[in-house]
Amino acid sequence: MAYNLLKGKKGIIFGALDERSIAWQIALKCHEEGAQLVLTNAPVALRMGEINKLAEITKAPVIGADVTNMDDLKKLFEESLAHFGGKIDFILHSVGMSINMRKGKSYTDLDYNFTQKSLDISALSLHRILRTAWDLDALNEWGSVVALTYIAAQRVFPHYSEMADAKSLLESITRSFGYHYAVRKKVRINTVSQSPTRTTAGSGVKGFDSFISYAEKMSPLGNATGEDCASYCVALFSDLTRMVTMQNLFHDGGFSFTGVTEEVLSAMEK
Repeated sequence: MAYNLLKGKKGIIFGALDERSIAWQIALKCHEEGAQLVLTNAPVALRMGEINKLAEITKAPVIGADVTNMDDLKKLFEESLAHFGGKIDFILHSVGMSINMRKGKSYTDLDYNFTQKSLDISALSLHRILRTAWDLDALNEWGSVVALTYIAAQRVFPHYSEMADAKSLLESITRSFGYHYAVRKKVRINTVSQSPTRTTAGSGVKGFDSFISYAEKMSPLGNATGEDCASYCVALFSDLTRMVTMQNLFHDGGFSFTGVTEEVLSAMEK
């Protein structure tokens, strides 16, 4: 059921790759709620993914941009402003990559060149995006920015490697830039810490299948799906959450505040 929560609003969605992407689900939900969209991803991701299918469904243009390149981001925002004929109301940051994990390198044996790339793409990209929007005065007052994160920023998950560090930095940027943008334009910036979700990126984490099963047992409401996350993000993009900013918001069925569940205890006793 749609509520027209984003009727008349315009947004940029970073990171939709295929139907398994949370960003893909968020784009669909935003479109359903009345938003106009621009879709963007890195040029290599555009070649690998199926974003043109999403573009057709949401009637959105696709503008490629490397999030580590300020010139690309400036072009993206300028073309988006021209397409919309005005300023932007919301942005989704759903960007992350770990070459160390792809190469099977453990946290105690990181390739630091890979790590710098991970931090650059997964966290500093948010600062670049916000800086570009700031310089171009591209966001409307009371705009909203949401970045997807994970609880590994607060807790140790051995196989999440340096992505845990990247998520910690992402959340710090959210707070710091969130302060400045709130003072200047009443723009709010938040992160959403989502349940483990079967995305293309998430499935690359070692032991992911076992962990998603464990998280299901440790979450009183069960794991939140990508579609659930999309609905939550729509609420954060809407005018219903105008006074929420600089927060890390857990969207994980209660996992983040549960010490142990009866289901886990029963499994251990067996």
